[in-house]
Amino acid sequence: MTIMTPIDPEQSVKTCYSTWGTSYYDDYYTDKAPYPPVHRDLIRRELQKHAPKSLLDAGCGPASILRDLGDLGIDLYGFDLTPEMIAECKRVMTERGHPVERFWQGSVTNREHFRAPTGGPSVFDAAICVGVLPHIPAEQDSVVFKNLHESVRPGAMVMVEARNMLFSLFTLNRYSQQFFADELLPLAALREIAGEAKTESVLDGVKARFRMDVPPVRKGKEGEPGYDEVLSRTHNPLVAREQFAAAGFKDVEVLFYHFHAFPPMMQDEAPDAFRRLSVQMESNPRDWRGYFMASAFFLKGIAA
Repeated sequence: MTIMTPIDPEQSVKTCYSTWGTSYYDDYYTDKAPYPPVHRDLIRRELQKHAPKSLLDAGCGPASILRDLGDLGIDLYGFDLTPEMIAECKRVMTERGHPVERFWQGSVTNREHFRAPTGGPSVFDAAICVGVLPHIPAEQDSVVFKNLHESVRPGAMVMVEARNMLFSLFTLNRYSQQFFADELLPLAALREIAGEAKTESVLDGVKARFRMDVPPVRKGKEGEPGYDEVLSRTHNPLVAREQFAAAGFKDVEVLFYHFHAFPPMMQDEAPDAFRRLSVQMESNPRDWRGYFMASAFFLKGIAA
């Protein structure tokens, strides 16, 4: 689902995140977060399985993930599109003893930006990409996957995070209506056969079945565009898995996270149970129910 497609997605995304540099980690990775950062723990577990010597975080933000991986004995590298984010990343990581030249500004759509500008390995033992794919135009997905593949050695593990399009079938809100209209209904053929008026009647009927007032559109903090006001796509995990494999990855898995034990607009009916049951579901990222009950997923693959 795309709320808005700006003319220059990268510039709009940089503007959106420009006010989040110093607060993003506290907002989403600490006790202040509305939900535990289960995806960070999932990444840690997979890294511990594969034991890489070096790791590239493509779209590292303010070192949201990297700052908590220092105990694994991995050489950590990262870049981010937003100047304010990478400035905070450099501050945080240098305070933890990591060389400042390992962190730089760059775009995941540019292959040259996957190399540190002042040295470092030409390829890495592992790579992750978190919170980036939603902001990439659809025609650039394959470019990003290919860039990640070329940035690591053969046999390296790569994990890419995306928002789950199929979760819309579970939310029963405006996301569901958009999914029906954008992905499922043969609207062009319906218009040709039944006409515009009947087509609009069908769309109105679908819309009436869902809560169109939720979730609220996320706005910016200081007048900048918010998350839902820039390009913020979801991905179909079934399709994305095929695209990832086509980019040169083998043994591709879909690992789900941020489960919802029941439709999120009903969580106020039993908030404690909703949170406890949802967190319990995080123990199995391969649970098939994740296709519908998890709002996000990782593609994990090994570079061939």
